[in-house]
Amino acid sequence: MTVIRHPRPASARHRQWPLCRRCSGLALDLGSARTRAWIAGRGMVLDVPTVTFPGTGAVHPVQRGTIVDTAGTARMLDRLLGHRLPRLGRPLVVVTAPVLGGLPFRTAARTAVGILRPRAVLTVPGARAVALAAGADHVRPLLVVDIGAHLTEVVLLADGAVTDARRTALGTDDLTDGTAPGEITEAVVDMVTAMLRQDRTALTRVALRRVVLLAGGGALRPDITRDLPGGLGCPVQPVPSPHTAAVRGAAGLLAAAHHHPSLTGTV
Repeated sequence: MTVIRHPRPASARHRQWPLCRRCSGLALDLGSARTRAWIAGRGMVLDVPTVTFPGTGAVHPVQRGTIVDTAGTARMLDRLLGHRLPRLGRPLVVVTAPVLGGLPFRTAARTAVGILRPRAVLTVPGARAVALAAGADHVRPLLVVDIGAHLTEVVLLADGAVTDARRTALGTDDLTDGTAPGEITEAVVDMVTAMLRQDRTALTRVALRRVVLLAGGGALRPDITRDLPGGLGCPVQPVPSPHTAAVRGAAGLLAAAHHHPSLTGTV
């Protein structure tokens, strides 16, 4: 998890949310199709299309897991969240990021979130946030499959860290363009098979002996998921409310980070 922070007085003390009036907290999932936000003390406050309106019609600033319009993303966040955050104080923000989005996504996300005047910005891999939301055991290897609207990721976690990841530019919204549901299923199986072939540590095989976690809106589509257990040769378990798992996991990290010495300035 990557952190950018601003110094705070050493005497600062935090109270439990929502009693802490000195600062606010925001968990944010910037998806290609939908933007979801959770505010400390208020819960989920936002689940809307990821779209901005620069004056020439609707524009989608996030496409296939890439922020293609940073300024447009900032305008969208200001429009959606600027009035929801306290005027006094600066929010602590946790943003989920596609595992293979890399530094470009994290940098663009931090720049866009800057319009909310954050006290600190933390980025967390979406798959890790999903695992946290599911309450999964982070010690043993774990496979997370996230089937979104425009992107599907397969991520191998070990000790809570990403050890391998694959993705394909296919998602549930592509089903309206003639893509068969089975193509997404086959893509997932192919990505896991490639992991197995290239893994010299046996972590992928160990993970497949456990339940594979399934997240994203695609986890609610039986026409996509019904053949996954047979194709992968192991049980597949959708996480609770799979379409909001990433932002809920980010919210869990937000609560922990709120009291972390590196952010409170107590050390």
